[in-house]
Order: sequence, then C-alpha cells, then structure tokens
Amino acid sequence: MDDTYCETPGQTAPEPPAGTAACPPHAECVLCREPTEYPESTKGATLCPVCAWQEAGRTACGG
Repeated sequence: MDDTYCETPGQTAPEPPAGTAACPPHAECVLCREPTEYPESTKGATLCPVCAWQEAGRTACGG
C-alpha cells in the first residue's frame, strides 16, 4: 500500500489569479490622507471616494 496517498501537502501561499500584476502604491487623498483609487503617479488633486462624494455634494448644492 502507498502511504503517500493519504499525506496532506505542506502549507503553501495562495497564488494570485492569472493576469493580475502587483498594484502600484496608491496616492493619498489631499483632504484626509487616506489611500485613493489612483496610482501615486497621478497628477493633480486626488481625492478618496468619500471625500470625492462629499465634495460633489458641496459643489452641487452651493449655487
């Protein structure tokens, strides 16, 4: 009888899905310094989703 059939393999780290690359570092929000959805190389004022939503509400209501 082959005893290696019932052995459990050693712990291995999961592989990332095929076709995904390591994400570049994210830019900081200019208001709250949280990470944004944009890469660090993005030029201009970057906002996180929360601050972008709040800013859109302020500009929409400020006639």
